[in-house]
Formats: sequence, C-alpha cells, structure tokens
Amino acid sequence: MSKRLSAAAIQALKEALSSIYWYKSDLRSFLQNSTGDRPLISSLNWNDSYKRQVVSDLIDDLCADQDGNLAALTRLCYDVTAMRSFPHLQQLDGGEQKATKAREAVEQLRQLVDTHTETEREEEAIRKRQEDYQGRLRQSAAVREKLDELKHQFMGIAMGTNPKQRGFELERFMLDLFELFDLDPKASFRNVGEQIDGAFSLEGTDYLFEAKWQQNPVGIQDLDAFSGKIQRKLENTLGLFLSMNGFSMDAVDAHSRSTPNSVLMDGADLHAVLEQRIDFVSLLIRKKRHAAQTGRIFLPIHEILV
Repeated sequence: MSKRLSAAAIQALKEALSSIYWYKSDLRSFLQNSTGDRPLISSLNWNDSYKRQVVSDLIDDLCADQDGNLAALTRLCYDVTAMRSFPHLQQLDGGEQKATKAREAVEQLRQLVDTHTETEREEEAIRKRQEDYQGRLRQSAAVREKLDELKHQFMGIAMGTNPKQRGFELERFMLDLFELFDLDPKASFRNVGEQIDGAFSLEGTDYLFEAKWQQNPVGIQDLDAFSGKIQRKLENTLGLFLSMNGFSMDAVDAHSRSTPNSVLMDGADLHAVLEQRIDFVSLLIRKKRHAAQTGRIFLPIHEILV
C-alpha cells in the first residue's frame, strides 16, 4: 500500500468499515483487534453516535497524522480487504442485501489499495533504476564522456541562428542520445505524405519522435498532426514530442482530454538528462506512467525530481 492514502481510498475505507458489521459492538471488537489501540477505540462516542459517524471520526483522527498512524491505517486496510464472505450479515433480516453492500464496499477499497501498491512498486522500480544509473555512470567513464560530449554539442546547436538548420541538427542530436541509451533509434524518414523526425523502441513499444525548436510554444495544430501520424501506425505505437520551448496549455489540455497516444518533453527535460540528473529511459517511463494513470500527457521535470 502507498505510504499515504488518497482521498478516494480514505472514503472507501470509511464506507467499507461502515458496511462490514451491522452491530456497533461487533465493529468495535474488530477495530480494537485490528488497530491494537484499545484506548483510541474506547475514546470514540459509541453510545450517542451512529456507526457511520464513529467510523468517520476514527479515520479522520488517524488521517490527521498519516505518517504517525501508518501502521494502523495499513493494518485496517489489510484486515478489511481480507474479508471475502459475510455470514454474520447474511443471517440478519435483509442479509443478502447487507452482505452484497459490504462485499461491494470492500472490493472498491481493495481496488484502490491495489492501485496504490502497484504505484509504489513502480516508483520503487524507477528509484532503483536511477540508483543503478548513477552507479553505472560512476563506473562508466565512456558514458559520462559521451554525455559531456552531447552536452557541449547541444550548446553549439543552441547558439545557431538558422532555425531550420537548428531543427535538423536537433534531430541528429536526439538520434545520438537515443543510441546512447540503447533505444534502437531510426533516423528521420518519410512516409507517403508525412515526415517522421525519428523513431525508437523501448520495452516492446515503438515510439515515433518529433522535435521542434521554435520561439513560441507548440500549439494544438502541431499536436493534432503528430497524433494523426501515430494513429496511422500499429496499435501499440506511441509518440514522443520534444518542444524545446514547451507547449501551450490549450494544446496539452486538448490532447489530455482525448485518449492519449503520446507524451511530451520540453527543454528542461532534455537539460536534466544532459546534466545527468536523470537517465532518458527513466524519464520516459515516468512520463508514460503519468499519462496512463492521469490522462495528462505532460509531466514537468520538477515534479519528477522532487
């Protein structure tokens, strides 16, 4: 389970606790056994409050200090989601309906907790990858030298005054960067009626790549055109769009509302890679996961390197 419960998980825990027992005495015994905090459970207003209010008061008290009460919250979620049948409810009047309601509430909590657990695993994998990357950098003079070389090459490109030439040089530069991170890159190529700046592969997924270095942020029209190129490829194809000067908020919002088929990268992302603060693969995996979970196709680097 994640180290902090989301608002949705907190509400689901309250709903499940309110549903799994009909009598307050049974619920009180369950809470005492689960949390192991008899004084806390005894301090709740069991006599004059409804069961739902007792549950709400308890969870709100625990969540006021989630870090300090992590063990109790984790144990509660574990014990509730471990419940698969409700014979104590079925024997009551309207027992089938009560058991069904409890089962649905527990399943809702289980799905949210499972999502938190998977997210935590993914974040741990990314953290481990970053540690491994930093370790490899310390041990691999060749990679460090190549990154330094690419950084100086990029500075030379940035000083160029011909926008069209700078765009071509940026494409070739990114091809070298993809190659350094073993992404099996393909150089710029042309299909019938469309230009593709490049392509690469990561974890079994093919990516089309497009880069723009223009004065203004990339807008909706450019993202529309890129999305169309991706849609004309095989179903598992995604896109990576690099705009050195970012993207308009309208463009990001419009393409985040639809089914995303690309992720966005700006100049700050590229600088972080060249400055060896994050490896390119971890950056792309994090952006892809963020888009899959939230629908937002742009995750700024300052939200990654926290």
